[in-house]
Amino acid sequence: MAEEKGNITVQEAGRMGGEKVARERGHEFYEEIGRMGGEKVARERGHEFYEEIGRMGGEKVARERGHEFYEEIGHKGGQRVRELINAGKRAENPPD
Repeated sequence: MAEEKGNITVQEAGRMGGEKVARERGHEFYEEIGRMGGEKVARERGHEFYEEIGRMGGEKVARERGHEFYEEIGHKGGQRVRELINAGKRAENPPD
């Protein structure tokens, strides 16, 4: 008769299995299968799929965070571009 090891949920079994695979195969394994999966989706669904999910995500963010959020991140992005331009100018013309 088989020894009883106790009852675990499907979620617990999946977590335990995932942890074992991670120990045995490492992080690179997950990167590789993720890349392969992404390439397959891109081949099967095409560019339009990514445009659509991007649009849907943007609309959700707009509903949840509002116009002010986009103003704020736009300002931050503009400030960063200005910093990079000034850093480039300083690198081209260092002070004496």
